[in-house]
Amino acid sequence: MYNLVVFASGNGSTLQSIIDNIKSHRLEARINLVVSDNENAYALERARENDIDTYVIKSEDKLLSVLEGYEINLIVLAGYLKMIGPKLIEKYTIINTHPSLLPNYGGKGMYGMNVHRTVVEAKEKFTGPTVHFVNSKYDEGKIISQTKVEILEDDTPEDVSDKVQAIEKIQLNQVLNKFVKGEIKNV
Repeated sequence: MYNLVVFASGNGSTLQSIIDNIKSHRLEARINLVVSDNENAYALERARENDIDTYVIKSEDKLLSVLEGYEINLIVLAGYLKMIGPKLIEKYTIINTHPSLLPNYGGKGMYGMNVHRTVVEAKEKFTGPTVHFVNSKYDEGKIISQTKVEILEDDTPEDVSDKVQAIEKIQLNQVLNKFVKGEIKNV
């Protein structure tokens, strides 16, 4: 079985899409642990409702110690906002999903509606999610997959967010399936 650990800071809708794909057998994997930097993240509740272990980060060293107790093929950042430390990057393969066509609109502070507002204000014609490997700099790891979404002239940041989120979950699960099948190799 392919073993995932998911990091999430907020609502956990992307986590839920992974859980749903596993339950429906569209993704042959298991989530062994959900990690958050936010003890109030609804993602933790989603995990508990699905009998998945949870952990709230206290320090990188403590997190590494906790992770050693789990089989891990891949760590997935799904709406996780904190910078990943160098020890984690060195030890594990980690991917992230980002709501813009990187390298545009990435970096510190560029997440969620901040990205969508900036994209609309810049009058971009296209945006879309990017799945990429995580390295030591925000949103600069090797790109795995991108999907373009058209931005209409009268689209609001909320409209763009809805479009990107719908595609983002599909794209991420497609990428996860490629990892499971060995079609994507760890960097």
